[in-house]
Amino acid sequence: MVSHTQPTGGRKGGGGDGRHAVVIGGSVAGLLAAHVLAEHAERVTIVERDRFPEGPEPRAGVPQGRHAHVLLHGGQLALDSLLPGFMADLRSAGAPQVGMPSDMVTWSGSWFRRTAPTTHISTGSRAQIEHLIRERVLAAPAITTVQSTDVVGLTGDATRVRGVLLRERGDKAAEPRTLEADMVVDASGRGSHAPQWLSALGAQAPEEETIDTGLAYACRLYRNKSAHLGTEALAYWFFPNRSQPYAGGVLPLENGDYIVLLSGLRDQEPPTDGAGFTDYAARFPHPYLHEWLLEAEPLSAPFGFRKTANVRRRYDLPGRRPAGFLATGDALCTFNPIYGQGMSVAALSAVALRDALSDPRRTPTTRRVQRALLDASRQAWDVSAGADKNMPGAVGNAVTVRALDRPAGWYLKRVQQRYPGDPVVVGPAFRSVLSLSAPLTTLFAPKVARAVLFGAVPATPDGPPMRREPADA
Repeated sequence: MVSHTQPTGGRKGGGGDGRHAVVIGGSVAGLLAAHVLAEHAERVTIVERDRFPEGPEPRAGVPQGRHAHVLLHGGQLALDSLLPGFMADLRSAGAPQVGMPSDMVTWSGSWFRRTAPTTHISTGSRAQIEHLIRERVLAAPAITTVQSTDVVGLTGDATRVRGVLLRERGDKAAEPRTLEADMVVDASGRGSHAPQWLSALGAQAPEEETIDTGLAYACRLYRNKSAHLGTEALAYWFFPNRSQPYAGGVLPLENGDYIVLLSGLRDQEPPTDGAGFTDYAARFPHPYLHEWLLEAEPLSAPFGFRKTANVRRRYDLPGRRPAGFLATGDALCTFNPIYGQGMSVAALSAVALRDALSDPRRTPTTRRVQRALLDASRQAWDVSAGADKNMPGAVGNAVTVRALDRPAGWYLKRVQQRYPGDPVVVGPAFRSVLSLSAPLTTLFAPKVARAVLFGAVPATPDGPPMRREPADA
């Protein structure tokens, strides 16, 4: 367990000298944190405000649970590290693997060449991924759950957290009961109340960094009836930029259906009525997405989502905060969902938690472990917030572009001009960074830098490439 001055003392495979850890929230981040903590505590309790579904069904408490999700390559590697064989299980359950760039017709200011894949994304539903994680994690004898229960506060003081206050969900008149704990991990999501709970203990709430473009999106389920309009691609996608604010596309699901996401910035939100949803797609830079919607069979009404700001809570910075409290997942750092990073960062954060708690060279103090969790989300923040601060109408206290950011911005603009048409050098490097499987420094490797600084902008298709390029292209 973390402390200010003492090592964990935990024993592998459950132990920790009778210590008890509580995880607030049974999300992907919460489940994976509990899995890691079970190696260092005798007991781990997950407190979840919903009831876990029996199968791969969306949880009511996840407002974006029915929307499009992707698992990036970095998240896939992290999950396999935490739960060996997980990705094989996910593929066996039918989750589509979309090769990038070969399997997706993509537009980002220009059309992407569809050359041999250098990375894959998994596009199955969040409900399926969460279900498979839940089955693996909750099988551990050290992990138990308390469901249909709200956490309404922390116990302890500004020096150390001693537990949580619980109340049965829906019974606001009931007196909260105490669940004692040696460690509390907040994985309650972007709506976390932990800053207020810490203030109530006399501790200091974290500073918050925000960038909000006002982006809103809507999703709808479809059955394909048009043989992909003449293409063997598995997915379509449009990325936004300063001159073109619309984003979204078509992604395959594990059951053979498709989920369509449409998004726009503030005052350009997609409608949630069927006809309006279809008409909105006509705004995109090419009509093929609109044409696909006209031919496909809708299986649901459109459902919208509006809370898409990037928010980072800086628990890692100096301040009067108690030992024994950590934040992870969206409770620590949440991103504009259009970039598809949330589940992957949750998995990467659990790897960071595991490594920080198990590092024999350093005492895992609360602040040190919290810094490791923040570092695990840093690259995703740099990608998401870095893109959003340049979008028109972005607001927030982290929007300002600093003078020292401008050279990097100039370089990244050149990267973005080249990666759609470069299948060998810039394209693979940039995709590996976006997929969180390689560090940002990959973009400054000598071979990549030469292509970015001195190479011409490669040619890209004039229209949507409806066929993959031959392997020897």
